[in-house]
Amino acid sequence: MLKSLLAILLLSLPLTLIAQTAKPAPAAAPAPPPQVVLTTSQGEITLELYPDKSPKSVANFLQYVRDGFYDGTLLHRAIPGYLVQGGLYTRDLQPKRTRSAIASEADNGLSNLRGTVAVARGADPNSGTAQFFFNLVDNRRLDFAGNQSGLTWGYTVFGKVIKGMDVVDKIAALPTRALGPFAGDVPNPLVLIESARVIGEQAPASAASAASPASAASSATPASATKSGKKASRKVAKPAGKG
Repeated sequence: MLKSLLAILLLSLPLTLIAQTAKPAPAAAPAPPPQVVLTTSQGEITLELYPDKSPKSVANFLQYVRDGFYDGTLLHRAIPGYLVQGGLYTRDLQPKRTRSAIASEADNGLSNLRGTVAVARGADPNSGTAQFFFNLVDNRRLDFAGNQSGLTWGYTVFGKVIKGMDVVDKIAALPTRALGPFAGDVPNPLVLIESARVIGEQAPASAASAASPASAASSATPASATKSGKKASRKVAKPAGKG
């Protein structure tokens, strides 16, 4: 009996030593931030998104991309020295039907610097849906300044251009005109988003969101600015439609 117990102890000893000296498995590397390629009629623009800082805004944008919503929409607003905006209107300048609006995340600590991408919205800070805009310059006046009103809430930055900022600048430099529901700032020729794809993911089989006009949508738009690129006020432009 004593010999049997001794044999068991001797056999278990190496396993005990191995367990004590084994190093813990290395922690899994964090997933890289998602990237999206917008293929436009003026060239490709690659975005890197910030899900850690703007989780709701990023999830919202990615869902529209995966649904094929942006395919065939316009970058319909270009103001040199300020912004380029799009994500809602078809080539016929009809707004598409969107999902429900999302809560603002403008107080995430990110600034509307040149090359960043932000959620466009109406006067209500929580009215952003599908529209987004590229900051052409450091638009710090569009940053969160307080939750007192829609004028101080600012605009949620949720990503940045990592490739193709020259394309954004080229779009901003196009001549503009009044067209459809817009009194001005529509690029001429029209700038079409031919496709929007998440890098590393398969393209959607079909666009889930058809180009059906929105029955009741508000034209989300950042603070107004002059064409000359002069400093704009924080006043939100008057809604021109829905979406």
